[in-house]
Amino acid sequence: MNHLPLIIKREYLTKVKNKSFIVMTFVSPLIMIALFAVVAYLSQLNKDKERTISVLDETGYLKGVFESTEHTTYTVLNGLNLEDAIALVKEKEDYGLLHIGDANSLEDVSKHVKFYSEESPSLSVISGLEGKIEKRLEQMKLEKDGVSLAQIEASKTKIEIEQESFDGEKSSKIDNVVKLAFGGAAGYLLFMFIIIYGNMIMRSVIEEKTSRIIEVIISSVKPIQLMMGKIIGTSLAGVTQFAIWVILGGVLMFIVSAIFGIDLTEVQTPQQEMMNQAMEANGAQVMAENLIAAINNLPLANLIVAFLFFFIGGYLLYSSLYAAIGAAVDNETDTQQFMLPILMPLMLAVYVGVFTVIEDPHGTVSTVFSFIPLTSPVVMLMRIPFGVPLWQQGLSLLILIATFILAVWFAAKIYRVGILMYGKKPTYKELFKWLKY
Repeated sequence: MNHLPLIIKREYLTKVKNKSFIVMTFVSPLIMIALFAVVAYLSQLNKDKERTISVLDETGYLKGVFESTEHTTYTVLNGLNLEDAIALVKEKEDYGLLHIGDANSLEDVSKHVKFYSEESPSLSVISGLEGKIEKRLEQMKLEKDGVSLAQIEASKTKIEIEQESFDGEKSSKIDNVVKLAFGGAAGYLLFMFIIIYGNMIMRSVIEEKTSRIIEVIISSVKPIQLMMGKIIGTSLAGVTQFAIWVILGGVLMFIVSAIFGIDLTEVQTPQQEMMNQAMEANGAQVMAENLIAAINNLPLANLIVAFLFFFIGGYLLYSSLYAAIGAAVDNETDTQQFMLPILMPLMLAVYVGVFTVIEDPHGTVSTVFSFIPLTSPVVMLMRIPFGVPLWQQGLSLLILIATFILAVWFAAKIYRVGILMYGKKPTYKELFKWLKY
């Protein structure tokens, strides 16, 4: 009699009714959203902070360069020496003092620029000041050499090479970034899912083995049915938990943004802020149009279908290995010697995807690793946005399924013997012997 549906149901209900599972399912989104909300709030405070910067220019070269903005006020000091200027800034409790010391020539000005402040200044503030000074000094040097700034501006030419395939499909440079983002997100999601829920399967096997419940269960259920039931039941519990995280996280983000007025997109590093400023200077509208076009160029239907198949295939393959490890040991401490061979292909797949696929998605390295079963779920998902022939996807999937069936057969051999073994930590040599039983 086929007991697989009963085992799946039991594993699923056991997992979802577990108190720790319920707590983490609902508490994890709260913690993550709270963390992002705090970071976004602090970033927003930092962005909206009003700063007053005093400027002491002893050269007179930078007159009119520093214009006040919404959050930054520039105060030009005249007729003061450096000591008096520092004392005045301290008394007024300004953000800092920018001092441009007297220089013998225009070329020496860069050696006499200092910023004085009570605390370490913001990276974005210093970068902004450097940009203003550099631009002004460059203009003055060109004027000194008799070069017309108007002619230079008129001579500037920006080239955006249009990209088009031989089939007439248009693309842009940003296409590669969007494709890598989609492929990387899919590969990373699979990587994390395997790590989290693969360990859950392994712990479940160890718990039943150590509690001796398995001895009762195994008397009426075939080992391979028990193993597959655990894999599928735990997988469904993981999908349920993940779906709740997505839904609850989205609702919480909306509530936080609506009630507290905190924009979670404000979580930006100084480097991202500087990049955004550069984008605005170089035509944000054109960038946005290219971004929309890049998303439209993605093979979304192919991505969704391939993601489902490779996600399921990759997860089942690794889950069978996790179940075999759980059956071979008595506690989690003993699993460490067997975990490295499983984790190494996963880590290798991520590194190959990040460092190779973006540069040459159809190169030898990317192509080979997208066919190796232990790495193909991650690497192939990263390659598909760049346009992979369907026959390659199908062949890779067939190899993955065949490897999964073979892995299940080997894992079932280990599971059948190891599930009733107690008190001894097996070696690789003993595991190989178990395959012959």
